[in-house]
Amino acid sequence: MGRTTGRATKRSTRPGKSAPPRSARGKSKEMNPATLATAEAKSAAGLRERTEVGHLAAGRVPPSQRSDSREAGATRVIDDSIRNVYVAPVTEDEKLLQFPGPPADDFTRTDTWRVLRIMGEFIEGFDTLASVQKAVTVFGSARIGPDDPQYEKAEQVAGLLAKAGFAVITGAGPGIMEAANKGARLAGGRSIGCNIELPFEQGTNPYVDTAIRFRYFMVRKTMFIKYSTAFLIFPGGYGTLDETFDALTLIQTGKIYQFPVILFGRHYWAGLIRWLQSRVLGEGKISPGDLDLMLLTDDPKEAARVVITAYEAQSRAVTERARARKAPRERLND
Repeated sequence: MGRTTGRATKRSTRPGKSAPPRSARGKSKEMNPATLATAEAKSAAGLRERTEVGHLAAGRVPPSQRSDSREAGATRVIDDSIRNVYVAPVTEDEKLLQFPGPPADDFTRTDTWRVLRIMGEFIEGFDTLASVQKAVTVFGSARIGPDDPQYEKAEQVAGLLAKAGFAVITGAGPGIMEAANKGARLAGGRSIGCNIELPFEQGTNPYVDTAIRFRYFMVRKTMFIKYSTAFLIFPGGYGTLDETFDALTLIQTGKIYQFPVILFGRHYWAGLIRWLQSRVLGEGKISPGDLDLMLLTDDPKEAARVVITAYEAQSRAVTERARARKAPRERLND
């Protein structure tokens, strides 16, 4: 698939512009409990700010700023019955992943009970999406608005794929997610949103037809992969990068096949690809073919064509495997 080549240029500081922070220039930065706590607080605040900007850009008051926000997919419910007694986490993922504390006598405060909650969340997701035959998942920043060129491209490619019979799955939020859900709905396709519990109410964009709320990232990520035949990756942050490399790892290890990972925005992703080529591939951490698992494009039509072609290849592979499994049984019956 697409490859980006080029040599990284040395950054210069122009007059009138402040130099980037030391950590941004590759220098080490002291980390202790106090600095880490400050960084975590700033990171959480930044996430909230980016989400709110996406809603505001679309002309909506962010759910996290509305006292009456209890729309589908936006409600954040904290279940006190499974919260450990010695701390007060704000999300179910935090409760699950936090450092173990004093043993609790109440079964509903144990990890065993959480396993049942996780299982129930898997069942709900599988049950809701059981009828999805083919779909694509679209990732990208929640921050952008309808006036951003990438918003328009996400809407376009989602519309093209919806017309080809694909459902469109997103994280249900604003920005790129909203654009993809909007494109699918306007084209008459199925628009799915998989929301996640956050420390603030993210909200579900108004173009989602099927909304599912998840407490645990791992369950939500399984839904993204299980019901998708491709990932469309638009410019985004940590969450977008997480899903990108999660898919690439599953492809690399043979867990999924004929699964395109399409990166929209050549300019945005060029630096990452150059680093992968020069550093990760250059030091033998990945193979040359690993870079070919990604397609870089700015063209919605090209992306849609790649997804449709890959789905046809997936369908043929499934049929051939079914025949291969059936043949030995037929010979035994003869």
